Amino acid sequence: MQRSNRRVYDAVIVGSGATGGWAAKMLTEKGLNVIVLEAGRKIDPAKDYRMMTQPYELKYRGLAPGSVYAPRQPIQSKCYAGNEYSSHLFVDDIDNPYTTPEDKPFWWIRGRHVGGRSLTWGRQSYRLSDYDFKAASRDGYGQDWPFSYADLEPYYDMVEDFVGISGSKENLPQLPDSKFLPPMAMTCGEHMLKKSVESRWNDRKVIIGRAAILTRPHEGRAACHYCGHCDRGCDTHSYFSSVGSTLPAAAKTGRMTLRPNAVVREIIVDPKTGKASGVRVINQLTRQDYEVFGRTIVLCASTLESTRILMNSRSRLHPEGFGNTSGTLGSYLMDHLFQISASGIVPTLRGMDYDYSDGRANGIYVPRFRNIRDKHPNFMRGYGMQGRAGMGYSYVHASQRPGFGPDFKKFVRENPNEVAFWLGAWCEMLPRKDNRVVLSKEKVDAWGIPVLHVECTHGENEKAMAQDALETIREMVSVAGFRTQSISNTPAPPGFCIHEVGTARMGADPKTSVLNPWNQVWDAKNVFVTDGSCFVSQGCQNPTLTMMAITARACDYLSDEMKRGNL
Repeated sequence: MQRSNRRVYDAVIVGSGATGGWAAKMLTEKGLNVIVLEAGRKIDPAKDYRMMTQPYELKYRGLAPGSVYAPRQPIQSKCYAGNEYSSHLFVDDIDNPYTTPEDKPFWWIRGRHVGGRSLTWGRQSYRLSDYDFKAASRDGYGQDWPFSYADLEPYYDMVEDFVGISGSKENLPQLPDSKFLPPMAMTCGEHMLKKSVESRWNDRKVIIGRAAILTRPHEGRAACHYCGHCDRGCDTHSYFSSVGSTLPAAAKTGRMTLRPNAVVREIIVDPKTGKASGVRVINQLTRQDYEVFGRTIVLCASTLESTRILMNSRSRLHPEGFGNTSGTLGSYLMDHLFQISASGIVPTLRGMDYDYSDGRANGIYVPRFRNIRDKHPNFMRGYGMQGRAGMGYSYVHASQRPGFGPDFKKFVRENPNEVAFWLGAWCEMLPRKDNRVVLSKEKVDAWGIPVLHVECTHGENEKAMAQDALETIREMVSVAGFRTQSISNTPAPPGFCIHEVGTARMGADPKTSVLNPWNQVWDAKNVFVTDGSCFVSQGCQNPTLTMMAITARACDYLSDEMKRGNL
């Protein structure tokens, strides 16, 4: 094994996505010298982003069936964004395998490149509240988080000040307001739904989505110009990604080293102290091994990858995996149950003038209302809803209409079809110990590293919640006068919502958790894990904003502890 020149960084950050970028920004701005290790290649926005790429520039005109990518991306091609425009922003499933039981599918959607999934995420950004952090105290299930909303609130503020979240203030206790940029506008159909629902039910709200997309210039980044193609990469950095914001901020300090193509295999343990001294790395391209040393290690590789690194870091001091004294490492995997939805048309808006709403990369949100005031008899916790009512993408109409010339262009721009709606539920999954990952005893990836075996299913609570959600969706759209044409009552396999969290949970007791309240591994105080793996419970909100706030909080603590000589 090749040894790098024995430079010792203040922090080795594994992963360059939403949380890795925040760790790099926070720590470098506090004076620490860090190295960011990314398993994949470096992104060149000029080549890799296809925000303004036209269909005629692509081999299959943007209409390539999933079978084109399935030979090497059988899982990634299932994602709506894993298409001809953006398949290169998703992993090769053959080189990066994992296993599941035949009767328990788990669709793991991943990006392995600088920026990670921050280049393709949905950008919906919602705070959790004490209805989530202290859920166990309310309903008796599971464990509370080891901190409260008040503890995380200043870090939500910090992240939002830099990222830029557009949205509206609603003063809801279960969905705390963020520090907002101006909200995006609702469409006519969405206003219809809002008026009908809020006049019929006093506990339900229909609001504009809260999105990490700029509605005005912010932190040197341009406002969104509504091209509607966020999943292809954003040339103007108008949506949040680590490539367009946090990593450049860290680089500006002169204290960040970014190393792509660095596949981290395991943590190196100092046998004298029991603490981590660095990580073992494999060059993705050359397959050459080397080591990187640091006073602290910050794992931000994504929920399951960080857990995989901990599991592969076995030693005399950590025979069951790094930080697994409690025996909980790998357990309590969660992902939102979704694809419970209804869609159809808004009859009263048929033939309305083109409103340019197809370029708005946002929708509406219905905050959780179950188990807030009254206890539901059939399930614990709750669900939120996301959706939209408006005109579809112009290129969709173009692909379905023969012809060319002025008449064709007029049809595409002024399509007289019905205005469509879609409304779906995001249901919280309860943390269950039997939803877990373990290391495969037989399979390795392209770099010889043992892969994960994933076992995860929806429980009875989630199924009952989904049934209620579908009934609720149907009654809400009916009250608004919408006509339902299709329903989806079969949830997607776990993983496919791309909100996987848990498996290295935080806690107040080292006997029942992997991490302490500051995201430190109980068994080694100089290792921190700040991505989704630290989640104790899930809530029904999209998790990325909370991951970034947790990372900011943990890095604030890390830098203070390092200055005190405690690490």
